[in-house]
Amino acid sequence: MVISPSAISQNTQSAKPDLTAVKARQQGAWSSGDYAVVGTTLQIVGEDLCEAMDLRAGQMVLDVAAGNGNVSLAAARRWCDVTSTDYVPALLERGRQRAAADRLTIKFQEADAEALPFADNTFDAVVSTFGVMFTPDQEKAASELMRVCRPGGKIGLANWTPDGFIGQLFKTLGGHLPPPAGVKSPALWGKRERMAELFGAGASAIVAEPRHFTFRYRSPMHFVDVFRTYYGPLLKAFDALEGPKQAALHADVMDLIARFNRSGDVTMVAPSEYLEIVVTKR
Repeated sequence: MVISPSAISQNTQSAKPDLTAVKARQQGAWSSGDYAVVGTTLQIVGEDLCEAMDLRAGQMVLDVAAGNGNVSLAAARRWCDVTSTDYVPALLERGRQRAAADRLTIKFQEADAEALPFADNTFDAVVSTFGVMFTPDQEKAASELMRVCRPGGKIGLANWTPDGFIGQLFKTLGGHLPPPAGVKSPALWGKRERMAELFGAGASAIVAEPRHFTFRYRSPMHFVDVFRTYYGPLLKAFDALEGPKQAALHADVMDLIARFNRSGDVTMVAPSEYLEIVVTKR
C-alpha cells in the first residue's frame, strides 16, 4: 500500500516528559537480560526487509538501533558496505561475534538513534527492525534517519503494529506498569498514518505493507521464561512487581498468548503483525 507523503498530520498536544530520563531507563532495560537470544530468532525479518528495499551490492547501509545485527548481517550478505549501530555496547558485541562467525565485513559503532554521529546525506539506505520505534523522541529519531540518508536513498523499517501480538504484549505490560506520561507509544510506528506524519514531508514515496513474524516456542510457558529472562522490557516489568501483582502479569501474558497461539498442540505458534515500511527520500 502506498501512502501519500502529503497525508494530514494529526499531532496532539501532551505534557512534555523528561525524555532524557526516559531514554536512560530504556537503555537500562535493553541492557538487561540478553536481547540477542530473542533477536536472533527474528533474522528472517531483516532478510525480507533487504529484499523489499531492493538493496544492491556496494551500497552504503546504516543499521540504526541494530540490536544484535539482523539487518546488518542481511545487508552484508548482499555485499553492501554496512555500519551497525546501537546504544547498548553488549548488543554490538553480539553482532560483531555473529559477523565474524559468518565471515562478514561490518563496521560496528555505538550511537544514539536520536543523535547519529554521521554527516548529512551519507548513506544509500538506512534501516531498523524493531529498534528505532522505541526511541522516546519519535520526531527527532525520524529526522535523524532522513538526515543521514542521501536524496533518492531509502529508509527501511519493520515496526510492530498496535493490534499484533507484540503490540498487545506492550499494552498488557502498560496495564500493570503505566508508561511515563506524555511519551508517545512505540506502537504508533506500526501505523501508516504515523509514518506519513514522520516522513511524508521529505519523501517522494512511502510504501507500507503489513507482514507477520511467527513466534515459535516449545510452549507458552517456554516463551514467557525466555522473554522474562532475556527480553529487557519484560524482565524489568516482572522485577518491578511483587507477589500477587507479578502473578497477575504472568496470568495476563499467558492469556494473551492463548489468544494468538494457533499451534493446536503443546507448542506455541503465534503470528505477530508488523508493518514493513520503505521510504524513498525526496
